[in-house]
Amino acid sequence: MAGIYIHIPFCKQACHYCDFHFSTNLSQTQEVVDAITLEIVKRKEYLPKNSIINTIYFGGGTPSLLSTQQLEQILETISKHFILDLEELTIETNPDDLKKEKLKELRSIGIDRLSIGIQSFDARLLKYYNRAHNAEESLQAIDLAKNAGFEKLSIDLIYGFPSEDHQLWEKDLAIAIQQDPGHISSYCLTVEPKTALGNWAEKGKFKPASEDFAADQFEMLQESMEKANYIQYEISNFGKINQFAIHNKNYWQNTPYLGVGPSAHSYDGKERGFNISNNIKYIKAIETEQIPFTVEAMTEEDIVNEYILTSLRTIWGTDINFLNKRLGNGYLKGKADLLSQLQREQLLEIKDDHLILSNKGKLLADSIAASLFI
Repeated sequence: MAGIYIHIPFCKQACHYCDFHFSTNLSQTQEVVDAITLEIVKRKEYLPKNSIINTIYFGGGTPSLLSTQQLEQILETISKHFILDLEELTIETNPDDLKKEKLKELRSIGIDRLSIGIQSFDARLLKYYNRAHNAEESLQAIDLAKNAGFEKLSIDLIYGFPSEDHQLWEKDLAIAIQQDPGHISSYCLTVEPKTALGNWAEKGKFKPASEDFAADQFEMLQESMEKANYIQYEISNFGKINQFAIHNKNYWQNTPYLGVGPSAHSYDGKERGFNISNNIKYIKAIETEQIPFTVEAMTEEDIVNEYILTSLRTIWGTDINFLNKRLGNGYLKGKADLLSQLQREQLLEIKDDHLILSNKGKLLADSIAASLFI
C-alpha cells in the first residue's frame, strides 16, 4: 500500500502561528493546480513498482479553497496513472468554506473524510490567531458536514495558549466532545520563527506558556478524551473505533507516499525528499520539464532512528523484531539498562515485542525516542 499527499499552498489569510508554506495571493491557483497535475504524471514511477494507492490526502494551506473542478482535475489525473484501492480520501478544510453546496460537491467526487481546522471555539482566541472563521461557523460546519453524510470527521484544536488558568482549554474540550466528531487532533501552540507569534515573542509582546502549563493541558486532553471513549492512537491524535486517520497512520508505520505540490515531502521506502517551497519557481520548473525535488539521502541509522521516533508516538509502538532485523540483537542488549529504567519509571512497557509509551511517557516522547537512537 502507498499514499499520495497533495499540498495546496493557498490561504485566505495568514494565521499568526503557522509556518507551513502558503500564499494569500490566490491569482495563481489554477496555474499551481495545472502544475500539480503535470507533476503527478512526471512522477508516476516514484513509488515502488505496482504500489496500490489506498489513501489520498489534500493538505495545505487550505485545499477547501479549490473549486470542485480543480479538485476533480487532480483526482482524475491520479486515477489515470496509479492503481487505486482507496480506503480514505481526505481534505483539510476551514469551517467558513463548508457550506451546504460545497459539502455536497466534495461528496460527489469521492471525498469521504474531512479534517476541519477549528483550533478553538473561543472568539477572542480565533481573532488572536487570525483565523478566517468564527466560533459559530465552526459549530455550523460540523453540523452541516454530518447532515451531508460525512461519517469521518476530524477537528483540529490548539492547546497551550498562555493564560491565568485552564478555563479556555476546558471550555474548548467540552465543546469539542459535545460535538462528537469522532476524531480530534490537538497540537501545542508553538512559537515558530518568521511567524507573527515569533515576531511578537522576539519583541517581548508575547510570552509563551511554560512547559508545565502546556503539560497540564496535555494531561487534561488525555483524561477528557479517554472519558469520552476516544483512543489516543498517536501523541496528538485521538479517535473512536474505526475513526483513525488511515493516511497519517501509514506515515507513522513507514509506508511509502508521494507528495506533490510546492513544499510537499515524499518517501519511497528508501529515501525522502521535498519539493521547492516557492509557488512561482515550482510552476516554472514543472513547465520546463523539471521536477523541483531535492533528495535527502538516508543512512541505515537515519531510517532506524526515524522509525523509532514515529512509531514510538503511536499506540502500536516500536517493533522490537524490526529493530533486531535491521540492527541485530546486540542493539537492544546495549539498551537493556535504559529500557529497565524507563520501565521502572513507568514511562514505557514492553508488550508483544513492542516498546509502548505510557500516558506519562507520552509527555517525554521525543526525549525517550532520542535516548533509543543509534
